[in-house]
Amino acid sequence: MNKLTFVLVTLFFAGSFFVFGWISHSNYIPNKRIVKETTLDKIIKSKTLNVVMLNSPTVYYIGPKGPQGFEYDLLKNYADHLGAELNITTVGTVKEALEFSRNPNIHITSASITKTQEREKLYNFGPSYFEVQQQVVCNRSMRSQSRFPRDVEDLENVSLMVGEETSYSETIQMLKSEGFEINASISPNFSTEELLEYVAKKEIDCTIADSNIYSLNIRYNPEMALAFTISGREQLAWILPDDSQKLEADMYAWLNDFNQKGKMRELEDNYYSYIMFFDYYSTKMFYKRIKTRLPKYKKYFQEAGTKFSIPWTLIASISYQESHWNAKAKSFTGVRGLMMLTKSTAKMLGVKNRLDPKQSIIGGTRHIKQMLKFVPKKVEGENRLKFALAAYNIGLGHVRDAQKLATKMGLNKNVWSDLKKVLPLLSQKKYYKNLKYGYARGAEPVKYVEAIYNYRDILEKLTKTTK
Repeated sequence: MNKLTFVLVTLFFAGSFFVFGWISHSNYIPNKRIVKETTLDKIIKSKTLNVVMLNSPTVYYIGPKGPQGFEYDLLKNYADHLGAELNITTVGTVKEALEFSRNPNIHITSASITKTQEREKLYNFGPSYFEVQQQVVCNRSMRSQSRFPRDVEDLENVSLMVGEETSYSETIQMLKSEGFEINASISPNFSTEELLEYVAKKEIDCTIADSNIYSLNIRYNPEMALAFTISGREQLAWILPDDSQKLEADMYAWLNDFNQKGKMRELEDNYYSYIMFFDYYSTKMFYKRIKTRLPKYKKYFQEAGTKFSIPWTLIASISYQESHWNAKAKSFTGVRGLMMLTKSTAKMLGVKNRLDPKQSIIGGTRHIKQMLKFVPKKVEGENRLKFALAAYNIGLGHVRDAQKLATKMGLNKNVWSDLKKVLPLLSQKKYYKNLKYGYARGAEPVKYVEAIYNYRDILEKLTKTTK
């Protein structure tokens, strides 16, 4: 290489390095680097949380007041925490939900999904929010036929069906691999709720359902019964997109705060508390009287509901709890009529004839509306109505006593889930002796409120299905 060529090559490379350095320097911004936008960033930026939700009583459904369901309320609270709106896509089965979870535009999949070992290999789960157990559920009549199963070995002699790609199908396969003979079929088309209905109608002998699903559906299908528990304790969790560590961390922090503030306990109480009061024969009689007695008075309940802005199903449920829809009902204390009013209360409400169905219903509903006005303002949401019902049953003075006692015990005096722990203590001398209104049979308003809400939910379910 001659000297001229060498000089030209040197100048070329020197110039190239200068240009490259200048371009790099002009595009360099100190302390700033390109960061990939995370799933959480996208949600906050768009103010939209895209969720897939199973259309079922435990997850999400449209009730008389709009969208509701345990998981819906939980997700709505999280969306509010993010300052986002829920964009809901509904599905009919867990299988469909799992398929939708693969969509890159979906942020959360909510379908009462159990976090199993097999699923954890395939999906990215967020924090656990509820604990359940799998339960074998069969038709009640099988007891009298001596076919009601008591353990896994008895499943050989019954017809059992579960949904495809559910935790129940995993359990069946595992038991079969262990040598158990189980007469089971796997359906790709039916949800767990539908299979529970088929059990109640004797179309299949048995199915498997998580404990929370069985508990919510027993009042709608009283002909089914719990046979035995077939699994240990399992965790429910939502499915999140892959590579969503920031979203998952935020959910853990939010859920921890939600629990510490007592909101989870309040939510669980709202959806599951009345389950302990389920009674097969009482529920069967309620269904019977919906057909034989309710039609006589339904229009009056609806009129009162419209007049006082209270759901007619709730008014009807209060009336059933009071009188079993017997217009001539009378107790040994002298209260009478559909809403079981005392003479003094009836006079105060302008009810001239307590045995007149319309007067009784209008008067009783007006009384509930008045009770609502006396409930402290810090009692919010559905708690207000439950406090008012408790006052309707036991008197406002005792409710206020219970609130004072709740505060002394470190509980939240303004939420029903805490107040109902305190009310039964009003019958114990060591508690009531220092309270203004003294002794009360405090367990009664707890049962009273829970029973009314149980009846109300049944009425709303039937009203919805008959439209």
